[in-house]
Amino acid sequence: MTMTDNKKAIGAGKFIIGQDWASVVTGFILILVVLIAGYNVGTPSFGGKAGWSSNQDMPGIFSASSLWISLLSTLLVFGIITVIGVILSGDSLKKFITGFLTVFLLAVLAQFISSYAGFKNIGLETVLFSLVLGLIIGNIGMLPGWLRPGVLTELYVKIGLVLLGATILFNDILTAGYFGLIQAVIVVSVVWYFAFWIARKMKVDDEFSTMMASAVSICGVSAAIATAGAINGDKKKLSFIISLVLIIAIPMMIFLPIIAKWMGLSEIVTGAWLGGTIDTTGAVVAAGTIAGETGLKYATIVKFSQNVLLGVAAFAISIFWAYRKRGEGEKGKHVPVSIIWERFPKFVLGFILASLVFSFILSPETAQASGKVIKSFSTFWFNLAFVSIGLETRFSDFRHLESKKPFYSFLIAQGFNIVFTLGVSWVLFQLLGPK
Repeated sequence: MTMTDNKKAIGAGKFIIGQDWASVVTGFILILVVLIAGYNVGTPSFGGKAGWSSNQDMPGIFSASSLWISLLSTLLVFGIITVIGVILSGDSLKKFITGFLTVFLLAVLAQFISSYAGFKNIGLETVLFSLVLGLIIGNIGMLPGWLRPGVLTELYVKIGLVLLGATILFNDILTAGYFGLIQAVIVVSVVWYFAFWIARKMKVDDEFSTMMASAVSICGVSAAIATAGAINGDKKKLSFIISLVLIIAIPMMIFLPIIAKWMGLSEIVTGAWLGGTIDTTGAVVAAGTIAGETGLKYATIVKFSQNVLLGVAAFAISIFWAYRKRGEGEKGKHVPVSIIWERFPKFVLGFILASLVFSFILSPETAQASGKVIKSFSTFWFNLAFVSIGLETRFSDFRHLESKKPFYSFLIAQGFNIVFTLGVSWVLFQLLGPK
């Protein structure tokens, strides 16, 4: 590499801020585009609120200039924002265009399918079809190299969540957040201990048990990754846990909202249950969307309450691991307090800041008018994320297990999580919480 190349690399590195901060920056770029530039073109819609019901509707839908303006505008805006996010995250843009375009078109296709009136009538949301399309394609064969650069699950989810903050007023967070934080502390503490205990009872090693317990009790993939970093965990074990989290979250995302309706739970309790139980943030959003607008709001708030604990949990796990290894005769390492900030999910700050702006700075009229466009943006980011999750998830991963004990441990721990969190959610949000 020449001296000029070195200077370019150093200059480029100055703009790398990591994926969490990148999602905050790009999310607020979109918000400013809507507020300052007056951008008011929503994401593609097929047939309006009623949707389409037959082939006879197709000519009218696809001949409308508004659809094509919306489609091209969305592609341009989301493409530019994603490029900025990739650059700020420090990732490569090589082969990005073909990968992103494919994921984008699959998300649009999912939106078209979900617009069928029959699906709308039974409450099937776009994110479900995004996931199914991704799973079908992702499990046909190996994910091609030209598609992989467009599969940016975490970035899509985080940008969508930052924007979602603009649609959830801060008064709602204060109202439900107190109970959400209480639930998070109870659930994370009890479920983590139970998951670790059951894994050790089934002779699963300490490393595996620790990462799995964090994934089940806190926030899935992010918690597993943070824990692996805190204890310097084995990457193969981490990969297996992430696969488990993603695969098990699929039936939970689909069936828990259905079970909640069958049990007659309120949307508030349902949202608190979903937010405290389902491991991945994206799946929580999808399940909350299926449950309803109020369900989505409380699912998101409760999930963020658990996300906030991630940094504290990672710090505690680091101390626990150092102490445990010292007890085994290994020299313990110094655990810096700064790890709390390092593990803290920064996009949560973006969510809260967006909510503050739309709650207290903007006029109610401006917040309501711009909030509609931002809500459509947020939903489409989640569609992109779930296409990506489907593409990344391979059911064949289970065939390579050397032992079934980690799998059974995960299922037992998750079963306990579902039942225990339901009880806590009902007590806090039905008996004591907001009605």
